Amino acid sequence: MKKKLERILIALCLFLVLFTVDKLIDIGRQFSGVNRILIPFVLYFIVYLIVGYDVLWKAVRNIFHGQFLDENFLMLIATTGAFGLAIYRGATGQNLEGFDEACAVLLFYQTGEWLQTYATSKSRKSIEHLMGLRPDYANLVVNEAISRVSPEEITVGALIVVNPGEKIPLDGIVVKGTTDLDTKSLTGESLPRNVQIDDDVLSGCINLTSQITIRVTKTFYDSTVAKILDLVENAAMKKSKAENFITKFARYYTPAVITMAVLFAVIGGAVTGMWSTALYRALSFLVVSCPCALVISVPLSFFIALGVASKNGILIKGSNYLEKLNHTKIFVFDKTGTLTKGNFAITAVEPIEKRMEILHLAAIAEKDSGHPIARAIVSAYAQPIESGYTLTNVSGCGVIATKGTEKIYCGNEQLLREQHIDFKPLNVAGSLVYVAHNQTYIGCIVIQDEIKPEVHELLTGLGAMSAQTVMLTGDNAVAAAQIAKKLGLTAYRANLLPQDKVNAVEELINTKQATEALCFVGDGINDAPVLMRADVGISMGGIGSDAALEAADIILMHDDLRGILTAKWLARRTMQIVRQNIIFSLLVKFGILFLSALGFTNLWVAIFGDVGVALLSILNAFRVRCKIRQKLALKKRN
Repeated sequence: MKKKLERILIALCLFLVLFTVDKLIDIGRQFSGVNRILIPFVLYFIVYLIVGYDVLWKAVRNIFHGQFLDENFLMLIATTGAFGLAIYRGATGQNLEGFDEACAVLLFYQTGEWLQTYATSKSRKSIEHLMGLRPDYANLVVNEAISRVSPEEITVGALIVVNPGEKIPLDGIVVKGTTDLDTKSLTGESLPRNVQIDDDVLSGCINLTSQITIRVTKTFYDSTVAKILDLVENAAMKKSKAENFITKFARYYTPAVITMAVLFAVIGGAVTGMWSTALYRALSFLVVSCPCALVISVPLSFFIALGVASKNGILIKGSNYLEKLNHTKIFVFDKTGTLTKGNFAITAVEPIEKRMEILHLAAIAEKDSGHPIARAIVSAYAQPIESGYTLTNVSGCGVIATKGTEKIYCGNEQLLREQHIDFKPLNVAGSLVYVAHNQTYIGCIVIQDEIKPEVHELLTGLGAMSAQTVMLTGDNAVAAAQIAKKLGLTAYRANLLPQDKVNAVEELINTKQATEALCFVGDGINDAPVLMRADVGISMGGIGSDAALEAADIILMHDDLRGILTAKWLARRTMQIVRQNIIFSLLVKFGILFLSALGFTNLWVAIFGDVGVALLSILNAFRVRCKIRQKLALKKRN
C-alpha cells in the first residue's frame, strides 16, 4: 500500500507539472509534423503508465478470463479511447484534447482505490487484534517429556503445559499449578483472573505468572478461540440487502451503459457526421457511468463498521445483522444474568421461625445443582448436608429429593401445584423457592439478584431511540413488576418457564411492523432457542459457551450491556452513510449522464461524476470510524 501511494504521488506531481506547462504554452504547438502529436502523447503516456499499469493489466487479464464487465475494463476503454480521440483530433488539425483527461481518469481512480485499501486495512487491523488470539503452538506432555506441536494435532484428554507469557492454546481444566491469566482479549476484564487446580480455562487467554498443566477438554476446532476466529473470518460473507442490491445493480448496469455509449457514438456520428464529437460524448458517458462509487463505498462502509465493532469488543457475524439492528424497534431481555449479575442472595425466609428447617430441606434438594439460586441456598445453610437422596429434576419447576418414603419438594409454584400440595403463594418481590416435606408445605425462600450498574444507561439510551424494552423472567408478577418499574421497562412477562420464552418472543414478533426487527438479549447459555428465533440475537457474557457462539448473531465479548447502544448507534450511522452514498452517487451520475448525452459536459465533468463522486463517497464512509471515536471519547469524559 505504501508503494502504491508513492507511485500515485509521483504520478500526481508529474501530471501537475505537465498539465500546467501544457496549458501555459501548449506543448503540441511547440513542435511540427508528427512530433506535434507524438511528444505530448509520450509525455502524458509515461504518467499514464506510472499511475495505471496495474489497472490496465487487470483489465486485459480479466478479458482473457471472460470477466471484462468491471470497472477496470471501463477504465481501459475510456482512457485508451481518450488517447485515441486526441490522436485523431491532432491528425485532423484540431486541438489536442484527451491526453490530460485520460491521465486524470486513472489518477483519480487510483487515488480512490488507495483510499479504499487504506480504510479496509485500518478496519482489518481492528479485526486482526482478535486474530492475534490464535495460538502458534502447544506444549504437549508425552511420558513426562514436553514437545512443541500444532494445537490442531492435540486430542481431548491430552496434557499440555503453558508457561508464563504464553497463550493458552486449547480449552481445558487446570490439573497442576496456580497462576494469573490475562483474559482482556476475550472478556475485556482488565484485572488478571487467578486460576487453580480444577478451574476451567479458555483458549486465547495469556498466562502471566506461573507454569500450569492443563487437561484438554476440547479439540482446537471446537475451542473458544477457534470459534471466535471463524466468526471474524466469515463476517464479511453475510452481506446486507444494500450490498446485494449494489451487486445486482452493477451486474445489469455496466453492460447497459456500455451498450448505450456505443449507440451514442455510432448513431450520433452517423446522424451529425461529427464522429470525434460523438465519440467524445460517448467516452464522457462511459467514464461517468462507471459504478465505482457504489461498488466500493457501500461494502466499505459496512466493513469499516464491522472493524470498529470488533475493536470495541462487539462481534457481529455479518453486515446483514448490522442492517437488521438498525431496524430493531423491540429489545427483549432475559433477566437473570443479563439485566442482573446472577449474584443471588437470600433476603427472607418465611416463616422466619422455620428458617433453618427450610434451608436444611432446600439444601438437600439443591446440593448437586450448579444453578446460582441453588448455590446461594447451599451457601446460606453452611452446614454438612445429608447424602443418600435421589434427586429428580423437574424441568422448569424445581427438584424432588427422595429417600425411601421421604420426599422433599423444592421449586416454584407450579411444582407444588403439580404435586397437589396446599400452600399460600407469597406476594413479595424476588425469586421464590417453595419447600415442602412429605406433601406438607414448610415455607418459602425469597432470593433477589443484583441489577447490573450499566442497565439504567442502556435502557435510557434505547428509550431515546424510541425502542421498546421488554423483560422476560420466571419471577412472579410482583417481583417482575417491581423490577420493570425500577428500570423503566416498556413491558415485562413474568412466571415464564424456559420453554415459554420462545412463545413470548413469537407473540412480540407478531405485533411488530413488517419493516421492523426484534432483538433478544440473553446470557447465551440456556437462551439458544430464543436467540435463534429473534431477528437479531445478542449474547451477553457468552464467551466460552458453544450455545452463545452458535446461536447469537452479535456477541458482546466484554460482557457490557452498553455495547448494545454502541452497536445500535453504529448500525444507524452506517445505514445513514450507505443511503447518503447511494442517493448522492445515483443523482450525480444520472444528472451528468443526461447532460453528457446532450453534449453539455466534457470529459472533466465526467471524471468528477465517476472518480470524484467515488472519492467523496469513500471519504463519507470514513465518517463511520470518526463518529464512533467521537462518541466513545464523549462517553469516557462523561
